[in-house]
Amino acid sequence: MGRISISCLFPASWHFSISPAGCPRILNTHLRQIIVISILAAAVSLLYFSVVIIRNKYGRLSRDKKFQRYLARVTDIEATDTNNPNVNYGIVVDCGSSGSRIFVYCWPRHNGNPHDLLDIRQMRDKNRKPVVMKIKPGISEFATSPEKVSDYISPLLNFAAEHVPRAKHKETPLYILCTAGMRILPESQQSAILEDLLTDIPVHFDFLFSDSHAEVISGKQEGVYAWIGINFVLGRFEHIEDDDEAVVEVNIPGSESSEAILRKRTAGILDMGGVSTQIAYEVPKTEEIAKNLLAEFNLGCDVHQTEHVYRVYVATFLGFGGNAARQRYEDRIFANTIQKNRLLGKQTGLIPDTPYLDPCLPLDIKDEIQQNGQTLYLRGTGDFDLCRETIQPFMNKTNETQTSLNGVYQPPIHFQNSEFYGFSEFYYCTEDVLRMGGDYNAATFTKAAKDYCATKWSILRERFDRGLYASHADLHRLKYQCFKSAWMFEVFHRGFSFPVNYKNLKTALQVYDKEVQWTLGAILYRTRFLPLRETGGLIEPLSQGCPELCHPVWQPPPHGARGHLKCTSPN
Repeated sequence: MGRISISCLFPASWHFSISPAGCPRILNTHLRQIIVISILAAAVSLLYFSVVIIRNKYGRLSRDKKFQRYLARVTDIEATDTNNPNVNYGIVVDCGSSGSRIFVYCWPRHNGNPHDLLDIRQMRDKNRKPVVMKIKPGISEFATSPEKVSDYISPLLNFAAEHVPRAKHKETPLYILCTAGMRILPESQQSAILEDLLTDIPVHFDFLFSDSHAEVISGKQEGVYAWIGINFVLGRFEHIEDDDEAVVEVNIPGSESSEAILRKRTAGILDMGGVSTQIAYEVPKTEEIAKNLLAEFNLGCDVHQTEHVYRVYVATFLGFGGNAARQRYEDRIFANTIQKNRLLGKQTGLIPDTPYLDPCLPLDIKDEIQQNGQTLYLRGTGDFDLCRETIQPFMNKTNETQTSLNGVYQPPIHFQNSEFYGFSEFYYCTEDVLRMGGDYNAATFTKAAKDYCATKWSILRERFDRGLYASHADLHRLKYQCFKSAWMFEVFHRGFSFPVNYKNLKTALQVYDKEVQWTLGAILYRTRFLPLRETGGLIEPLSQGCPELCHPVWQPPPHGARGHLKCTSPN
């Protein structure tokens, strides 16, 4: 038997050989072969387990880093230390269409590292509950009586004043940002409401509150703030070189270097409300995009530092929310059916015995559409595929490439290296009834939606009465789940052109056990350059960065004039 050398799988220093001469002569050839093969098998096994151990070690290190970052977010439930003089505070009032909510945020002093953003978190009271309060109705209800707006909003500000330490009031920025309800008002009524706030609030409260702190924000601004909020919570703005998360190549506008850099891949957002649908995602490559669809901003602490510059595509589509879409669909059904009845002399839908057969309602459910004193009777047929086909024209797609809903331009999405979060109706459609919120799978979703639509309404009602659906799912959700499932599917895949095999959509209500509000993105964006300085009567950000270079102080209004901010040097 010849010599067997073992060296190809090991470093040179591990070279060794086995010779028959080393085996006792009493062993026959067959037995010596078995021993040699056993030694070979043991060596290979040792190598395999060494590789596994090393990989597990580094895998655990990677998982530990992610776990630590996760803990930093989800364990942030301790009461805010209001006795800590280094804690700063900020207040955002979200004036929506149905009510107004106030959010109080807090953050420690910036660490001076230009790679890091402010560590902003929701303030928590002594019972460790988020400092949030909501009032009704919406601020737009005071369109004809703007003089009452400051009284309307005072309970929210009193609530915040009780939680923010008194000594911090003068340096706590207050932002009152109005959304959808105010956008539809005439500009004169908007101005009257904002003027009442700007005039009266400084008289009764000491918060930092300048003219730019109360405004009606656009749908684009709201989308940008929502995008910032979700990515901040996900930690996508943390530029850690040795991190193992997905990265993208980015050309940073305004950078002195023309070379692209690698940084963490940010997540896109999809948000379908009752009235509108919105999409926002980073556009990493420099390409020509209309200004009304592009937001470019610097989240860093220094306007000269460009590593936190982001270019985000934002598009809002009014009428493409779940409820508005159903209303448009019903309007079309009503008009077309009435017209056909006149032309053909039929009575379809005009009496309960000959209802209009609606494929977008659950099987055998009865419903009605009432318009102009007329009633159109419906009965569901629960045909999910036909429903999808019926609503496709409502996407208003064009034959042009790179367009989405209503023919609006949409920059290319690198589907293989992207991640999106779907909120509001994207979550409700997948979770409330179908109970599959989270990682979205088109095939699984369509099968569940088909089965739901084709199930008799009496069975769905029985399941509802037995509490088999989400606790907040009501009969309205059950009735229109079939339509909204088809609408969500078509908007996502046909409207926004996501392939049916796309695997990186997560439908969510919360991220890391927290409800992510656009107000978080607003406070991060608007306080990123604090402290402030006063220049020629205007309040401008300091270019030197986030460290405490000066302290903004609110100067009371003399002789009834409007107050202003003044920057004083630190001690």
